[in-house]
Amino acid sequence: MRLVRIVEFAGAALLLLASSARAEDHRLTIKDFMFTPMALTIKAGDSVTWDNADGEPHTVVNLDGQFRSKALDEKDTYSHVFTTPGTFKYLCSIHPKMVGTITVEAK
Repeated sequence: MRLVRIVEFAGAALLLLASSARAEDHRLTIKDFMFTPMALTIKAGDSVTWDNADGEPHTVVNLDGQFRSKALDEKDTYSHVFTTPGTFKYLCSIHPKMVGTITVEAK
């Protein structure tokens, strides 16, 4: 009986660790010539998906050249996986006043 409980506890602990280590997909909306939210903090390994909900095309371009979307028409999306910690500033190259920041923390 005691061995069964130890095995059940170990299994539950492994499930908890596995679920906490999963990467998340964060969503950003492009609407009214803004990225919403403008600043987002995530963990290394997570992805970010930008959804264009505007009637105008927009891009997502990292200022350091690490990622770049094509022109996104309304209802188009762009995703990027962030693998290293740091601060990543980006803008819309068509409308450069549209800016945002992704802060990536270590897992």
